[in-house]
Amino acid sequence: MGDLYLAVDVGTGGLRAALVDRTGRILAYAHQEHEQIVPQFGWSEQRPMEWWKGTIASIRKVLEKIPGSAERVSAICACGQMHGTVLVDAQGKLTLDAVPLWNDKRTVAQVDAFKKRVPHEKSLSLAANIPAPAWPAFKLRWIKENHPDAFNRAHHVLMPKDWINFKLTGAFAQDYTEASLSFLMDWKTREWSDELCDLTGVPRSLLPPLRESYDVLGGLSREAAQQLNLPEGIPVLVGAGDYPMALLGSGVIASGMGSDVTGTSSIITVLRDDIILDDEAANVLMPNGKWGVMTLVDAGGDAIRWARRALHENKLSYDDVELSASQSRAGSNSLFFLPYLSGERVAQKPNSRAQYFGLKAEHTMHDLHRAVLEGVAFSVRLKLDKFTADKAKPDRIVAASGGAKSDLWLKIKASMYNVPYVMTEEVECGIIGSAMTMAYALGHYADFDDAAKAMVHYAEEISPDPQWVELYDKMMPIYARLYEHSKSFYDDLDQLDITNKTQAKGPGKS
Repeated sequence: MGDLYLAVDVGTGGLRAALVDRTGRILAYAHQEHEQIVPQFGWSEQRPMEWWKGTIASIRKVLEKIPGSAERVSAICACGQMHGTVLVDAQGKLTLDAVPLWNDKRTVAQVDAFKKRVPHEKSLSLAANIPAPAWPAFKLRWIKENHPDAFNRAHHVLMPKDWINFKLTGAFAQDYTEASLSFLMDWKTREWSDELCDLTGVPRSLLPPLRESYDVLGGLSREAAQQLNLPEGIPVLVGAGDYPMALLGSGVIASGMGSDVTGTSSIITVLRDDIILDDEAANVLMPNGKWGVMTLVDAGGDAIRWARRALHENKLSYDDVELSASQSRAGSNSLFFLPYLSGERVAQKPNSRAQYFGLKAEHTMHDLHRAVLEGVAFSVRLKLDKFTADKAKPDRIVAASGGAKSDLWLKIKASMYNVPYVMTEEVECGIIGSAMTMAYALGHYADFDDAAKAMVHYAEEISPDPQWVELYDKMMPIYARLYEHSKSFYDDLDQLDITNKTQAKGPGKS
């Protein structure tokens, strides 16, 4: 039995591979970039063969970095970008050379048509998620309507990491994490739903067997072993979607734990034993059987980017903005900022707007900067309070992505939610999650909890400031009222925008 885990991450921007030891340390890492194809506005595609080429190249690179490592590999496990819809025939050949990705929006018409036909409460109760362009069910519907030949030749639909697994083993399967966000799985039975298949027009025969992420799919085939310079027969696991695998690899594995991934937007996830049926939440099944209740807040790093551009013509860096904000006090001297600069994708009023509220002559630029940071945190708490109303709040939140680099912002968030924040030492959490899955599958650790204790390593913890907690608790109800009362203006502002654009064109202008 080898002592190294070979992890693969099929990302949107590239293919990553790494060798990880039993303590969760990455010993060798390689990355092979690939591009998104944008045939027209709102579309996003990639060629699965590019993923496979990247898999070969990156695995070879990591093996070269540690002489003799090929014989030390105990298993292979992949995670990957979710929702990319790969159709293959009975021999595993692609029926479409380029496939729509998670961020492809071409299915809007199919989603709208579904919403008109199917009662909202019915579909939500079946899938535990609302209809959305990202879900594979609607991508399949689009392919069926626009590429009937490719659709009719298809034997199975696979997700990106499933297709890589097929190339590794020759076996077809999909795991429960991917299925939970397909809009084709019954969340109660955790099996493919005949009813959802009928409602979306997806043949049940297209859906491959459902397996646990830690199941062994098969052994590495002779052909793949020769291409990868690895021994034949190495166990290949079923794996999981990249987001639930990254949660696992960040140690977010027990009910009551939370995750904050703040990049351009903010993705907040709380783990639970059950789901939450809500229009503003998505429910994803974790590799260990827990449910991750996710919500997306468009406000995140984009709000700071706006402040840099609008207030300073990009002449200040992100660090400069944070330094300025640190010179204000908690609560920004009673200044509020609603950070909905681009509206909201997940909300009752997606056309919401941003605003400062409470401005006084004595406010400074420091206050304006801090109010932006606090405004994003307020917007997240608005959702977090809703999703934890029936349960205790998270006992800690693990921070990731760009927002984890700001100590002040993390201190604000920890105090806003009155929950300690921690950061992982290793940023490649999907890789670590894959290694943990292999460690559990091979019996190196008794369960995922033991694997996390041994393989997930944290930096220092950021604790809430009691005085800030008290102040934010007083400010939160005001923020919530501002948010609710402002909704009545958004449609009027939309009409005003239309009027202004019409007047701006003027007679004879276009």
